[in-house]
Amino acid sequence: MDLEALRRYSALHPKPAGLSLQYGTAGFRSRAEQLDHIVFRMGLLAILRSKAVTATIGVMVTASHNPEEDNGVKLVDPLGEMLHPSWEEYATQLANAEEQELQKVITEICQKAEVNLHKDASVFIGRDTRPSSKKLSQSVIDGIQVLGGQYHDYGLVTTPQLHYMVCCQNTQGQYGKATLEGYYEKLSKAFMELIKQSHCSGETQKHLKIDCANGIGALKLSEMKPYFPQEVVIHIYNDGTKEKLNHLCGADFVKVHQKPPGGLDMKPNERCCSFDGDADRIVYYYKDTAGHFHLIDGDKIATLISIFLKELLAKVKQDFKMAVVQTAYANGNSTRYLQETLKVPVHCVKTGVKHLHHKAQEFDVGVYFEANGHGTVLFSKTAETKIRQLVKEEKDDEKREAAKMLENMIDLINQTVGDAVSDMLVIEAILTLKGLTVQQWDALYTDLPNRLLKVQVADRRVIDTTDAERRALTPPGLQEKIDALVKKYRLSRAFVRPSGTEDVVRIYAEADTQENADALAHEVSLAVFHLAGGKGAPPQP
Repeated sequence: MDLEALRRYSALHPKPAGLSLQYGTAGFRSRAEQLDHIVFRMGLLAILRSKAVTATIGVMVTASHNPEEDNGVKLVDPLGEMLHPSWEEYATQLANAEEQELQKVITEICQKAEVNLHKDASVFIGRDTRPSSKKLSQSVIDGIQVLGGQYHDYGLVTTPQLHYMVCCQNTQGQYGKATLEGYYEKLSKAFMELIKQSHCSGETQKHLKIDCANGIGALKLSEMKPYFPQEVVIHIYNDGTKEKLNHLCGADFVKVHQKPPGGLDMKPNERCCSFDGDADRIVYYYKDTAGHFHLIDGDKIATLISIFLKELLAKVKQDFKMAVVQTAYANGNSTRYLQETLKVPVHCVKTGVKHLHHKAQEFDVGVYFEANGHGTVLFSKTAETKIRQLVKEEKDDEKREAAKMLENMIDLINQTVGDAVSDMLVIEAILTLKGLTVQQWDALYTDLPNRLLKVQVADRRVIDTTDAERRALTPPGLQEKIDALVKKYRLSRAFVRPSGTEDVVRIYAEADTQENADALAHEVSLAVFHLAGGKGAPPQP
């Protein structure tokens, strides 16, 4: 380790006094001006991780659906998955170390994680369209160069594209070519093969309006347009040329406010969707003839994909284990529909993509989506090998045709992480193959009315939860109070959980009517305020 270079470069990326940040599910996120030292140090950490696992590691500079003034950074592990939890701790230690401790912390990490500093290292870098992202990704490069590693800077990419590149690189091209063209070609080929298998007549051209949150999704969709077949006509809105990133638009805005984004003119029954700022989430929606807005969120996306996959799996007659993984935020009626109507096992895990991804890996086919529209499908190696073998060897036409569809689904889905572009193509293909309109898809089940609230508290750590965050263990008396409130309403449930990023407690409530869901959420928020150290004025209805 060149200590002189470390000292010199570290001085160029000084840590603001008293600033302490934690690496969470989304990596580090903060105001952009507070992040320079952090991204520099994540360049250092990416090299250490790369040397520890002898593979290429990704570094993505993005703050996803946060406001444009914010930024963030996260590391991508060798198969395109999220950074291993034990290294999240190292990331936090390195980020918060004082200048003079930096070398000591690096040495400690090397000892604990058995890092051989003489090994080669390689890092892929990507960034979103925020004004601060270019300068911050240069700071990542400074960190990489201090510890002497190779890097490839992909520049502007969606977060899922960087995950994809890292996976391609570390599977020696088995997962695909580690280039943007490789990504576009793989997805468009699988999509075209799928819709070729459609026996449905109906509109030959599929029109889809896409709100790109004034972010990277617009740039990449424009690049991908030439790869789309003429059957698919996409109309891009909020492309970043006029307005600010994520401002009154994007998947998060639409989901939270339950209304269409600004900058997109909706006519009745038109199919529309929104990406978030870094294009790893997607939600669909439409307006009916009466002008009512209908949101189709991650739960309904998971349901549509599950229906399609379950039918195909039944046709290939293999003993594959399939399941859907949800969080406590999943609408109660989606869980009921999956379990009772579709007869698909459903598992509930803690909030956070890493928990869903981890659980989904236990099945041959694991579908996971958060209600916010972030999700994907994982296929086990066994299932994938068997499906590809059936395509080649199966004599029975129906079985072979179903296996072929499954093979194209495997290639169309970005299995490394939720990917708005890939998920959009999966949804469009299924709607085409099943001859479904957006209204028919929406009508599979009716969401229970629900309400999300948050309460500011002095310290979010006073709340501890269990049972996949559905029950509160502390503070004393809170869960009993919630149980009593829930009993007052029909088809109701409510839970509270501390935010992963700020001192607020998030509250979710659902009930038979919107009025009851709102009332229950408000009563639970008052209980949290009084029992968990609320700040400021008590919540108002």
